[in-house]
Amino acid sequence: MTSHVHHVTVDCADAYKLATFWAEVLGSSLADDDFPGDPEALVESPGADLLFVTVPEPKSVKNRIHFDIQPDGLTRDEEVERLLSLGATLVADHRKPNGRGWATLADPEGNEFCVECSARERAALTGTRLPVTADDVTSAVRLAVDTLAESPAEDWHIPAGTLTWDCWETVEHLSDDLFAYAVQLGPRKPSLESDVPYRWAPDREGGPWNAISADPEAGTAGLLQTLEASGALLSAMVRTASPDVRSFHSYGVSDPEGFAAMGIVETLVHMYDVAAGLSLSCAPPQDLCDRVLARLFPDAPADEDRWTVLLWSTGRADLPGRERVTSWKWHGAPLDGTPQP
Repeated sequence: MTSHVHHVTVDCADAYKLATFWAEVLGSSLADDDFPGDPEALVESPGADLLFVTVPEPKSVKNRIHFDIQPDGLTRDEEVERLLSLGATLVADHRKPNGRGWATLADPEGNEFCVECSARERAALTGTRLPVTADDVTSAVRLAVDTLAESPAEDWHIPAGTLTWDCWETVEHLSDDLFAYAVQLGPRKPSLESDVPYRWAPDREGGPWNAISADPEAGTAGLLQTLEASGALLSAMVRTASPDVRSFHSYGVSDPEGFAAMGIVETLVHMYDVAAGLSLSCAPPQDLCDRVLARLFPDAPADEDRWTVLLWSTGRADLPGRERVTSWKWHGAPLDGTPQP
């Protein structure tokens, strides 16, 4: 048996005030039962929560442990400026003219932390591609749920775009796909030769082969809930599985990043199918499309509109000067030099 880090605890003079600063840094939130003047305050954060505890002793020496912050949407320098505006101070500048390096800042109570280059900046500096992550799975699934929830249609048993399936069973199939990818990463020794042996079967001739199904009595809100739940399951498995894990997929034995990318492609293109059937519009982030194309379709055209390229790669759109794709499969096996999140 082993242990895991539950909380990272920080002694401070004002728990609520300092926790509020770090919640803004991380784009997170304080626990619902934390209020000004409380002796403790909890910032909920992926991996391990930050627990701030008020103590009488002031900080007197340099931290022996500190946080390294990597911005998600901004550059390193933009993030430094944002944090300075929140009340941080610059302690030491280790940024280099070539774009490498980091900045050491201190929070409002003097606790040092470092701001590193973003993943995108690091990829540009090293000439590598950006990895597909568990957070990307969550973002894609939430986008699909939020987009499809906008439909006023009560009957989803209408064709999903050009598919032979209707909108209901396409979402049901998508939910099942995400579930199936997640469970491939579950066994202590995943099989390299076959899927986890759930029973897959269609509800009707020509329908999708699913292991799980949504309760029709729950309506479309319930259907979308199953989609979000399956997406959360895949995200959790990708986040916690070792990058060295390998498991079977018919398009090539794959790794956690590969299963994340597969789940995202399934989510985005089936969102497109169902949205077409329900007369909705959808436009996933270009950078998300670019990351999954780089992982699963490494030979995809370099056209600027990455969403259209993804739709073309999966037989759903035209690209100028190129033949329509009528048969396709992605590259499931890990690529040489696969980056780590």
